[in-house]
Amino acid sequence: MDRRTLLGIMGLGVGTLAVAGASGLTWRAVDGGVFATGTGPAYAAWDQSDPSGQDALGLVRAAVLAANAHNTQPWHFLVASDRIDLLADTSRNIGTMDPLDREMHISLGCAIENLVLAGPPNGKAPTVSLLPDPTDRTHIARVDLVPTCEPASPLFAAIPIRHTNRSAYDTRRPVPQRQLDALSGLVDAPDTELVWFTRADDKRGFGDLTIRATETIIADPRQAADDFAWYRTNWQEIQASKDGITIDPSGQTSLIRTLAKMVPVSRKQNNDGWLSGTRATQIPTVAAFGALIVRAPLDPIKRLSVGRIWQRMHLSATANGLGMQPLCQVLERIDRERSADLPADFTTAMAAML
Repeated sequence: MDRRTLLGIMGLGVGTLAVAGASGLTWRAVDGGVFATGTGPAYAAWDQSDPSGQDALGLVRAAVLAANAHNTQPWHFLVASDRIDLLADTSRNIGTMDPLDREMHISLGCAIENLVLAGPPNGKAPTVSLLPDPTDRTHIARVDLVPTCEPASPLFAAIPIRHTNRSAYDTRRPVPQRQLDALSGLVDAPDTELVWFTRADDKRGFGDLTIRATETIIADPRQAADDFAWYRTNWQEIQASKDGITIDPSGQTSLIRTLAKMVPVSRKQNNDGWLSGTRATQIPTVAAFGALIVRAPLDPIKRLSVGRIWQRMHLSATANGLGMQPLCQVLERIDRERSADLPADFTTAMAAML
């Protein structure tokens, strides 16, 4: 074999490898759902853009589009023509990320708010009774339904288009105080207050505390594992589980989102992306931080009420062109400190800030 022949074979080999590589990447892109974002059975709940149908199931169709922690969807619904019962699915707890069930109750409150808003468009007037069975703490709400001709709330139309926005916010459009005041006006529960951090020093303090809480969660092996368990990385996994957190709403660039779907992402890479997005994208561009506070944070009824308020706020923000997201890291560390009898680091820092 002379040199020219050898080089020719090597050239063919390189060319073949290149074609095979390109073919493999294309298949990996298809396999990872790069070209199928937001499609498939996992997204069927959004296929019906108007979750109304003049029956009790229309209320449930709206309820399941509610905000919920880690997209765990911790609920069951028992549906009759004149009544809906909401039950907590405690098997979908997030472990050490939510050891006191605070986020689960807030998520269920969000579902209740959507369900109530969907009542009039479906010809139903809902009456909510929270924790109706003292012997069953998983029986979250009984919602009695009677016929009505009431008009729909303006917030109802925002239900299918509300999404958590973790992208960079538009710093060229400051949020005026009147809009913050309007969101504060949505608080309707006793002993509950919405505190805004709008001054530069206050925003910096809360932002720094959130970044430090994110770093602490990542450094806590149990919290980091319980958090990562709910991340879904490829299209097949998303369709099979129909729950959890995906890369698409993460606020990452389109290139990073594409690569994450094509190449398996480790827990470290995921954590690095979470911390980077929090530190470099979300925290620096916000117009304001807000905290919903109650006098009895361990009371499940207070938590359910806060969930209803948060959902109402997010729907109102959506209707008015504002992007929002929950930043729960500080509270997740506070719950971890309380449940594991750890030093009250974040508990003390947050109390001082409030």
